[in-house]
Amino acid sequence: MRECIFCRIIRKDIPSTGVYEDADIFAFYDINPIAPVHLLLIPKLHIISLAEIEEKHHTLLGKIMVLVPRLAKKEGCADGFRTIINTGYVGGQEVDHLHIHIIGGGKERLPAMIHRPN
Repeated sequence: MRECIFCRIIRKDIPSTGVYEDADIFAFYDINPIAPVHLLLIPKLHIISLAEIEEKHHTLLGKIMVLVPRLAKKEGCADGFRTIINTGYVGGQEVDHLHIHIIGGGKERLPAMIHRPN
């Protein structure tokens, strides 16, 4: 599925506000942020989800994970941030292209992601 929205953003067919790009990775501001800082970090290689990761992707995933705190710090998340990788339909994934949300930037603690039943 090479025509996913993130592949189109990588190709610059759809505009975005990028914050980082290299040969393997693109990071940009989420168009519908849920916090003062809400970035999406995506591999340029079309990988559907974390469930599709194979041994051959370990260098790419390592590079992505090293980049996460660097981008968070650059965006002002000195007191912490949240990373989210939704995987598959049940996991809440909305775009079938592996992506990491980097969320933070406020002074208040982020709310719980999943509320425990009473």
